[in-house]
Amino acid sequence: MIKYHPNINTLTEYASGSLDTAAAIAVSAHMHFCHQCRKQTQDLQLLGGTMLDNNIAVADIDSSVLHSLMQKIDAVDTKVETKVQPAGHKQVTDASLAGLPPVVAKMIGNRNKLKWMRLTKSLQIAPLTTGQSRAEVSLHKISAGGKVMQHDHRGQEYTLVLKGSFSDESGVYQPGDFLLKQPDDIHSPYAAANRDCICLTVVEAPIRFTSLLGKLLNPFLRLSPA
Repeated sequence: MIKYHPNINTLTEYASGSLDTAAAIAVSAHMHFCHQCRKQTQDLQLLGGTMLDNNIAVADIDSSVLHSLMQKIDAVDTKVETKVQPAGHKQVTDASLAGLPPVVAKMIGNRNKLKWMRLTKSLQIAPLTTGQSRAEVSLHKISAGGKVMQHDHRGQEYTLVLKGSFSDESGVYQPGDFLLKQPDDIHSPYAAANRDCICLTVVEAPIRFTSLLGKLLNPFLRLSPA
């Protein structure tokens, strides 16, 4: 059961095509797991088309009216057909990465293009090539039972759980769960003991470790958007 989803503003930007590329990758990957957000995005696109046809600007609609319009759309008995589109790339050969969302699998291509870099004893990072320069998009792997040192954020960070699960001070996160951390949010993620946790992460700025040992690493943390 997916408990954490993109908020309505993020989905609206995604539906309208105005969400930046890196964040849109995370939202697209989330919708691979989440029927609810796929349906809501289709509803938002339908609403946007109706507004465009009637020359209605988003600024002219307050939140209560928008909510009412969304309820009316939800009341329509529309069957949403979910189709898995061919990824158009080589199969990922690493068994631990099988079954990933197509948008992620396409960026990986095959395991030879995925280079894991160990940041700490429990955390490895594999940057992904996205063709944009605003944010770094990467896979993060927390070893089973491993903990990531407490850190805060210098910019927004989107995290989507792909495999396994992890916990922090705010909750437990399973495959498909979508998190948005804001600057200065502090947490200490740790993976469940039974398997590695793999996440898709989009960061606008490097994280900043808060422990004494972690502070020694901070000067070496850099973004590598591509």
